[in-house]
Amino acid sequence: MATITVNGEEHEVDGRLTLFQALQSIGKEVPHFCFHERLSIAGNCRMCLVEVEKAPKPVASCAQPIMDGMVVLTDSEKTIKARRGVMEFLLINHPLDCPICDQGGECDLQDQAMAYGHDRTRFEENKRAVHDKEMGPLVKTIMTRCIHCTRCIRFAEEVAGVEEIGALHRGEHMEIATYLERSLTSELSGNVIDLCPVGALTSKPYAFTARSWELRKTESIDVMDAVGSNIRVDSRGAEVMRVLPRLNDDINEEWISDKTRFACDGLKRQRLDRPYVRRDGGLEPASWAEAFAAIADRIAETGGAGMAAIAGDQADCEAMIALKDLFAACGSQNIDCRQDGAKVDPAVRASYLFNSGIAGIDEADALLLIGANPRIEAAVLNARIRRRWRAGGFRIGLIGEAADLTYRYDHLGNGAETLRAVADGDHSFAEVLEGAERPMLIVGPGVPVRDDGAAMLGLARQTAERFGMVGGGWNGFNVLHTAASRVGGLDLGFAPGEGGRDTAAILNGAGKGEIGLVWLLGADEIEMDRLGDAFVVYQGHHGDAGADRADVILPGAAYTEKSATYANVEGRPQRTALGIFPPGDAREDWTIVRAFSEVAGRKLPYDSLAQVRARLAEANPVFEAVDEIVPAPWEVFGDPVADGETDPTPFRSPVQNFYMTDPIGRCSETMAKCTQMRRALADGARTGTDG
Repeated sequence: MATITVNGEEHEVDGRLTLFQALQSIGKEVPHFCFHERLSIAGNCRMCLVEVEKAPKPVASCAQPIMDGMVVLTDSEKTIKARRGVMEFLLINHPLDCPICDQGGECDLQDQAMAYGHDRTRFEENKRAVHDKEMGPLVKTIMTRCIHCTRCIRFAEEVAGVEEIGALHRGEHMEIATYLERSLTSELSGNVIDLCPVGALTSKPYAFTARSWELRKTESIDVMDAVGSNIRVDSRGAEVMRVLPRLNDDINEEWISDKTRFACDGLKRQRLDRPYVRRDGGLEPASWAEAFAAIADRIAETGGAGMAAIAGDQADCEAMIALKDLFAACGSQNIDCRQDGAKVDPAVRASYLFNSGIAGIDEADALLLIGANPRIEAAVLNARIRRRWRAGGFRIGLIGEAADLTYRYDHLGNGAETLRAVADGDHSFAEVLEGAERPMLIVGPGVPVRDDGAAMLGLARQTAERFGMVGGGWNGFNVLHTAASRVGGLDLGFAPGEGGRDTAAILNGAGKGEIGLVWLLGADEIEMDRLGDAFVVYQGHHGDAGADRADVILPGAAYTEKSATYANVEGRPQRTALGIFPPGDAREDWTIVRAFSEVAGRKLPYDSLAQVRARLAEANPVFEAVDEIVPAPWEVFGDPVADGETDPTPFRSPVQNFYMTDPIGRCSETMAKCTQMRRALADGARTGTDG
């Protein structure tokens, strides 16, 4: 600790902090542009100048270490004059185009010019103009506004791990640009928009559509992957205008992926806004009563044994518990939330959780990736791994397809035989795990879906136990999912009961005529042609593959249109909030199931959201601890594997296109442009101002 005097008052602060951080910690406001607590210190803008006793000139507090006995003045006449001078200097070339700037109303430069600047300018010469740069379909550039804070450069290099932004030239001729005029290829590139303190980098899809004060702001949760990033949904009327990150240090810090941020335009396209019933080979609009009657008649014909339900990747917990209770009342155990056929064990919670927690990555000192590509499967989580790697003392080994993960790793091999060798201690990387105090492993989503997925999970468990990944208050066994509904569904037991069928058996049964009715709760990723002649009920919000195959369509609500519970990859229950109302006759999913249960003569015992959530807690007490992680007890899981019985096929990620993994992304024009851009880059084409 160190003692400093600030404006005549003594304060005790952490001696490891910079002066800027120390002043912030005691509640002193210091203006700044280039400093960001998650980025390295640059000291570019000089806006954080303060007067320090015995210093010949004002000091940039962001780059000044704390010294015991330091005397600081943050509001002296010298400090105020210095800040005014810096602000006047920054505005020399900055255009006065606030009325047409998308940053207007939430611009750091505007706010600080009002609070710390001068009321007039002495500059009469022509302003410098800079050509705009092409950064792809997501980031709009007006580089004349740039004040060279270099936040975007440091983010791309340090957080995103894609060194594609840099500074060209020097002095007055300096420009921020992408190398070779190429589009940004990071899955986190949209975060530079939030980091930019002026209007140089703004959202291209959002450009010229709304002002910040026109928007209704709703705190919610992202469901584009299983990370559960905390977000803010900004809407106007019945339309979601944009999605922004919300601070949560335990999950996403203050970053979100580009899919989370920009896929929201897909929420208004191809929406299901009324019930449909198939008549004479075609889907026709129908009333709720007609749709319910058609389903009830079919259930009466098939009976419980001939019914099955599959929950999709964005199904919420309230809808899943309601559908589970309905099928139980009908006498059916044929339910599954694993539409990809993952072989995780629903009875052993530790077998499907990210047990260390996302924040636990910061505490690990060695990592084994098993068939995982976190960069495209969980981009925000991958940034956390990169940060831990940059801190040093963190060896990473990968078993699976080699890929650019934005950090260095040892490529150990491609498949099951390599995992077997590591588990048996016959691989060189075993020494790294042996010597680590808190080693961890991450099983990718492509591993449990293999035919030998249960055996691979068993090998991963043996690896964790052999190298001390479990015990002493630490559990480094982690399974990475891509489906937002997966952990919640497994926690609720939305899986086959005794004698019930899983997804593969449901599809096989439907193809053979043994399953007469299949209820798809937003399930669009299954092979629809395997459903045979089964009567298909599709309950969802977009006209995707499931709706195309359906005999009855029940229009549901998207995640921005309902108050719903999701458990993220850690098993942390979180809740979305209603930002806008569902379109047309669409309704929240649990209310649809509840209304149908009454028509079917099997009325569910809850009428309100509070009662449904009480039922969640009854089904599994972890849902009582909202926003908290309840650790799972360690148990034996996975099939034993004899030598030579493993599948030699290499581990592969199930995510082939990062931008289109769900119905919302597939309906998004912005995600389509990103996909086109990636394909062009893969084909060797240049993007940007080729001239």
